[in-house]
Amino acid sequence: MSAPQTGGAEGTAARLVRERLEISALTRRAGAGLIALDVLVNVLLGALPVVFVVATAVLLGKVPAAMAGGLDSPAWDSLLGAFFVAAAAFIGQQVVAPVRESVGELVARRIDGEVIDDVIAAATGTTSVGPLEDPQVVEDLRTAARELETWVQSPGQACAGQLALIGRYTQLAGYAGVVGAVFSWLAAAGLVVAVLLFRYGLRGGLRKYADVRFELDGAELKNDYLRELAIASGAAKEIRVFGLNGWLRGFWGSSYREWLVPLWAARRRIYLWPFVWFTAWGMAVTATVMALVGRGAAGPGADLTLTDFALVVTAALSALTLGEFYRESDLPTAVGMHAYGATKSFLGRLAAEEPARAAAVEVPEPAHTITFEDVSFHYPGEDRVILDGLDLTLTVGRCTALVGLNGAGKTTLVKLLARLYEPTSGTIKLDGVDIRSYPVEAWRAKLGVIFQDFARYEVSAADNVAFGSVAHRDDRAGVEAVIDAVGLREALDGLPRGLDTPLARHLDGGGDLSGGQWQRVALARALFALRHGSPVLVLDEPTASLDVRAEAGFFREFTELSRGATTLLISHRFSTVRQADHIVVLEGGRVAEQGSHDELLAAEGRYARLFRLQADRFTDADTSDADTSDADTSGEVTSDDETTESTEAAGSAR
Repeated sequence: MSAPQTGGAEGTAARLVRERLEISALTRRAGAGLIALDVLVNVLLGALPVVFVVATAVLLGKVPAAMAGGLDSPAWDSLLGAFFVAAAAFIGQQVVAPVRESVGELVARRIDGEVIDDVIAAATGTTSVGPLEDPQVVEDLRTAARELETWVQSPGQACAGQLALIGRYTQLAGYAGVVGAVFSWLAAAGLVVAVLLFRYGLRGGLRKYADVRFELDGAELKNDYLRELAIASGAAKEIRVFGLNGWLRGFWGSSYREWLVPLWAARRRIYLWPFVWFTAWGMAVTATVMALVGRGAAGPGADLTLTDFALVVTAALSALTLGEFYRESDLPTAVGMHAYGATKSFLGRLAAEEPARAAAVEVPEPAHTITFEDVSFHYPGEDRVILDGLDLTLTVGRCTALVGLNGAGKTTLVKLLARLYEPTSGTIKLDGVDIRSYPVEAWRAKLGVIFQDFARYEVSAADNVAFGSVAHRDDRAGVEAVIDAVGLREALDGLPRGLDTPLARHLDGGGDLSGGQWQRVALARALFALRHGSPVLVLDEPTASLDVRAEAGFFREFTELSRGATTLLISHRFSTVRQADHIVVLEGGRVAEQGSHDELLAAEGRYARLFRLQADRFTDADTSDADTSDADTSGEVTSDDETTESTEAAGSAR
């Protein structure tokens, strides 16, 4: 499991101390004022039950004298005084308890808010996406987020739970003090030991049980996935069409049993026999104390008054009830820090992988070239080399297209250009200057990038476009201009609130778009970035969801809209690629061929073979009477996994 697993070399006592210190350190983030209020409320809530026990015992002891003296006697007045103290203590508990709940919840929410801020800041603040694609980091993040999102067993709840222990142990100290002062300090010590043994059994057992749960987190996440798969709409159509209902229920059931059976076994091992012995000790202590109290109250030479007897018995029984499970403390303190452990692991991994930031230097406008010089790269944790000594020049102001098979490195090259990763070796230069010498945020401001798996934000259509240059979200005219440019005006005007419609059906007044319309939104986003000072456009499969005719029309318009920009285009459609000024064929992580469309066809190399294979597999019947040039006969490659050269042509690289 992702969160640190403890045990073995670390003893139970040392572990308990370490966890308590961690919770205490985290609790400070709630603020001194709120912590002081929570401590005060918990001390008060711990003291009031002791006052109530003492007052009721005194009340019981005064009854005989009050009954004998009558309503006008001093004994009756003393009885009433004890009654009012007991009543005030009882009412005080009813008033303070919900206050303690509210203050504790405020402590928990404030701390969890701070932790969530840490997680969001770390997740969004990395210059590289590498850590966020690390399976261990992703698992840490999922574990932390699961508890933080539900506000149950979270780090904040652990802190509030530890503060709540103050009230419980204030009660225990008070009851023990009463028994010791009135009857016997040895008996008081025996009661405390009995309670602490029960508490040790509960807390130790709960921690061991929680460790088993943590070890089975992978199985629990699998069950979460199966539940979501079964009830969400994403797979609903296929589940019904393919008749997967019965299989899914059966698989889900067996998966849950694989998770539950070890938990049941662990629960029996942890709780059954240990609690037999704890119970035996508690009963022995209770019987001994009660026998001694009875002897002291009724035996020869009895020296306990009725008040003393009631006080000791009530205090002893009340103390023993404190050996129970503490709903407000035990589970949160035992489990809540697990999410914080995952959070710390997540933050630590991101901090360790974050490179040093460059000095604040203004990025000049591209003037001549962007060059990849002997660039090699492999993803962290993988041995396979994606780019292997790549040399490539992108000419400023021109459109360069990349083509190649699956895994040729096209999208990886884009990630390196956007500095989402840094090259394993080699350099990327802008007009001869290593781009790593520029602040990464300033460099990215020069890029307008649309990835193949572009984001679909659940915000308004206008904001989905304006996110291309978020600093200019108020440029409504610019948003509308690029929407018109990509042919989306009619579709967006037809939404319930036009451009202000949230693009998510589950939101109030929201709507959704088709795949092709969403792709036009992404293209409009790139054009909006270009409009506001991003002179380098990177388009990764920008028209994959458009039909061939729509694609051809769009690129005729896009060529005019992006005139003068430096464009890097990735596409598996040669009808799109052929319109580029320069075409680069990647193979084996290197440049295999490059040149214009006509030059590459004349060379009769890899590009020419791929182009003709694609053209042969797609014929547009509607253009049979038109010009039968390559542009008209080329179309979309079909994608499959066969190893023939024709299916290799279909691949769109990563």
